[in-house]
Amino acid sequence: MTQQPAPKLDRIDAAILRVLQKDASLSQRDVADRVGLSQNACWRRIVRLRETGVITGQTLRLDHERIGLGLTVFVMLRTRDHSPEWLETFRKTVLGIENIIDVFRIAGDYDYMLKIVAQNMNDFDRIYQRLIAGAALETVTSCIAMEAIADRRDLPV
Repeated sequence: MTQQPAPKLDRIDAAILRVLQKDASLSQRDVADRVGLSQNACWRRIVRLRETGVITGQTLRLDHERIGLGLTVFVMLRTRDHSPEWLETFRKTVLGIENIIDVFRIAGDYDYMLKIVAQNMNDFDRIYQRLIAGAALETVTSCIAMEAIADRRDLPV
């Protein structure tokens, strides 16, 4: 399916997106009721939001601690090599480690920032060893999260 240009969102589209971000498991009827539309009108808008790539999927959120991944670590990386070959190796490395749940190329003193979830410090060390073995890195700095004050917040629409 070819992705269409992003539509201009009106207040009803924004309301639908806010409702679905809170609970994507709601039925179309429940979403329609919450935003004040008929079920068919709401369905058409949701289809358009999917077709244009505004809605990119549906997921559910898991509690890290309850599934045994109570340690969150932010890792900042710097590299000297910015070649396409290095980048491909780096991408394969980080995408091959399932505990790395977010990867960003960033501006500033570091080149990349990773969010890693682990069972404990020993598990993080295992992940860290895989990471540094996979791609040449100049500097690796890790920051252990003590508390998640706001984690995976909804986007402001």
